Amino acid sequence: MSQTNVEIGFKNMHESVKLLQQELDTSFFDAYVENGENLLDGGSVRVIDNVPNQVAVKQLEAYYQELLGMTLSTEEKRKITQLTLLSGLKVEPLQANHQLTPDGIGFLFVYMIEQLMKDKQDDMVVGDLSVGMGNLLYTILSNLSVAGYTNIKGIGVDIDELLLEVAAVNKNWLGLKAELFHQDSLEPLLMEPLDVAVADLPIGYYPKDDVSKDFMTSFATEHSYAHHLLMEQSMKYVKEEGFGLFLVPNNFLETEQADSLKKWLVEEVYLQGILQLPKTLFSQKSLGKSIVLVQNKGNKAKQAQEVLLAELPSLKENKSVLNFVNQFRQWCESNIN
Repeated sequence: MSQTNVEIGFKNMHESVKLLQQELDTSFFDAYVENGENLLDGGSVRVIDNVPNQVAVKQLEAYYQELLGMTLSTEEKRKITQLTLLSGLKVEPLQANHQLTPDGIGFLFVYMIEQLMKDKQDDMVVGDLSVGMGNLLYTILSNLSVAGYTNIKGIGVDIDELLLEVAAVNKNWLGLKAELFHQDSLEPLLMEPLDVAVADLPIGYYPKDDVSKDFMTSFATEHSYAHHLLMEQSMKYVKEEGFGLFLVPNNFLETEQADSLKKWLVEEVYLQGILQLPKTLFSQKSLGKSIVLVQNKGNKAKQAQEVLLAELPSLKENKSVLNFVNQFRQWCESNIN
C-alpha cells in the first residue's frame, strides 16, 4: 500500500524535529518552532557556532526539500502538524489544559458553525481566547474554507508564549489568515468583533481576583473559575446575535460556582444548546465534556423555544453522527433565525 501525503509529510516533519532537538539540545516543542521557521525560510537551516553541524544540516535540508516539494492541501498540512505535535506530547507531556483538541470534536464545531452561519458565507471572523497551539481554530478555518466559505479570518489569544509560537509557525505554514495575540485573555483586548467565539476552555482557577471581580461570573469567596470567566469574556467580543461554542466539563452547571454562571447565562446571553460528547473520548467519566452553545442578544436573536439537549453515543458510529447531524440541522431551522 502506497503512503499518503500525510504519512510522508509526517515522517519528514517528525524526523527533522527530532534531529534538530538532538542537535540543539532543546525541548521537542522548541525544536518544533525552530523547524517551522526553517521551513518557512525556504528550507534554509539556521546555523549558529556550527550548530547544527554540517552532516545534520544536509539531512535537514533533504527532509525540507521533500516536504516543500510536495503538493499539500491546507488540511493535509494541518494533519501533518497535528500528528507531529501529538508525537511530541507522548515524550514531553504538557499539562491537561495544553493538550490538542481532537479532530472529532473540531469537526463537530465546524459542522455546527456551518449550520449556524449558513447565511454568512464570507467575511467571517472566528476567535479563540484560549488558542494554545491553534489546532481547534485551524481545524475550523481550514474546513470552513473547504466547505466554500471565503475570506475567513481567525483571531487567537493565549498567555503561554511557547504555545503561541507553535501556533504562529503553524499558521504561517498553513497559509491561514489569522492574528495571534500574546496576552492574558481576561485583560482588555484590542481586536475586531467576532462572528463566532470558540474555545476548548482551560479548567481551573484564575488567580487575579482584582481582574475577575468585574465579571458577572466571578466568585466572591475564592478564586473564580477561569473557564467561566473566559466564556463571559469571549462573548463580550462577539457581535450582536453572534454565537459562542465552548468545550466545558459535563458538570459545569452543578459546581459550587455555578450560580454566577447561571445568572450570566440567563441575563446576558441565550443558552441555546448543550451537546454531551461520547464517554469513550475520555479516560474517566469525571473528565467528560460537553459543547455549550450560547448566542448574544440582538434584534433577531431569541431564546430557542426548545434548548438543544443531545448526547452523542460515539463519534465512530456513522449512524449516531448522522442522527446528530440531522437533529442539529432540523433544530437550527426551527429555533435559530
